[in-house]
Amino acid sequence: MKNVLTIAGSDSSGGAGIQADLKTFCAHGVYGMSVITAVTAQNTQGVLAVQDIDPEIVAKQLDAVFIDIPVHAVKIGMVSQPEIIKVIAAKLHKYNATNIVLDPVMVSKSGYHLLQPSARTTLINELLPLADIVTPNIAEAEVLTGMTITNLEAMAQAARQIYTMGPKSVLLKGGHLADAATDLLFDGQNFTYLPCPRIVTKNTHGTGCTLSSAIAANLARGQSLADAVANAKRYITIAIEHALSLGHGTGPTNHLYELYAKAGLLTD
Repeated sequence: MKNVLTIAGSDSSGGAGIQADLKTFCAHGVYGMSVITAVTAQNTQGVLAVQDIDPEIVAKQLDAVFIDIPVHAVKIGMVSQPEIIKVIAAKLHKYNATNIVLDPVMVSKSGYHLLQPSARTTLINELLPLADIVTPNIAEAEVLTGMTITNLEAMAQAARQIYTMGPKSVLLKGGHLADAATDLLFDGQNFTYLPCPRIVTKNTHGTGCTLSSAIAANLARGQSLADAVANAKRYITIAIEHALSLGHGTGPTNHLYELYAKAGLLTD
């Protein structure tokens, strides 16, 4: 079994962040480990509060994992402070981490800013150059590039610009486009378009966390970048199709739907 590490914030409602990542790892047959960068008080309706973890504790968590257990892939999610970002970058360098997937979490679906403005430059300078793939959505790509992105042509231009910041590849997610939810993968030479019919549901909490974790799990298992992304896209599509109507707001995706179905635990 391959071992995959998530470095991200904790979601008390279980739909995003560390909790979504670990569920996704389970669904992909890899062993999940976690370094918590922040504790969020949130539910399906929004984020009530955030408490960042002390950078020294983040560093110790990273040391504890890397000195004891082989790490075959790393997913990075919510990292809100410059000091935390610098610690993560230094430790990933120290331990020669591979298969790094960076999900540049900036704003929650409810509009809560999860990345401090002062940390944006640090994230670009410290983490993007380490990433094998970075997975921004439209809004995050607009922050990274300063562009307005409304169509596939603008997505391609933005992907090229983000690529110049240092990652080995860019997956620009098109879920916020007005028409089909087409994602765009750019590896520095070729563009691959990943179209998908738009699924009509309000329950999409944690989709970005889930997709990036699925890519990390697939890379850890030895899949090529193109296959890792394509298979992760298929997985998140099924998870959204069978999303859970929990709470009074934006419910979570169904991370373990296929496992439950195979085990005969579903009645629908």
